Amino acid sequence: MHKRTLLIVSILIPLLVGLLACLFSMNGMLNFDTVNKPSFAPPAFLFPIVWTILYALMGYSSYVIMQSETIECKYTALGLYSLQLFVNFLWTIMFFAFKAYLIAFITLIVLWSLIIFMLIHFKRISRASFWLNIPYLLWITFAGYLNLEIVFLN
Repeated sequence: MHKRTLLIVSILIPLLVGLLACLFSMNGMLNFDTVNKPSFAPPAFLFPIVWTILYALMGYSSYVIMQSETIECKYTALGLYSLQLFVNFLWTIMFFAFKAYLIAFITLIVLWSLIIFMLIHFKRISRASFWLNIPYLLWITFAGYLNLEIVFLN
């Protein structure tokens, strides 16, 4: 595959996963305004902006990993990347579509752990890929706190 095509596909994959999760949970996202949220919850319009940026960064970082000449742990890193992307998808469905806030929180703990493992492997291959995913880890940490507060308030 040509490098430019691989780059585009790498960025499109997480964006499409996010879009698919959004489509599967559209009614739940529309009902999110009715959920009791803590005062620090960001406005709803911010979520798609942040997620678009994070998904693009994830996609680009996976492209860098794929292009790396380092074979050691490359496939493990990409496997963890794929797995965390799938768990990210599941969290969206659990939280928004099913309104299973406690299960979503537990899913988020698994996601957070997978991101940590992914980052460890990414850092061995590319420091840039590692750093490109730090905003994602921070956002997931914040989302976990927000999710937990929603569990308590609902």
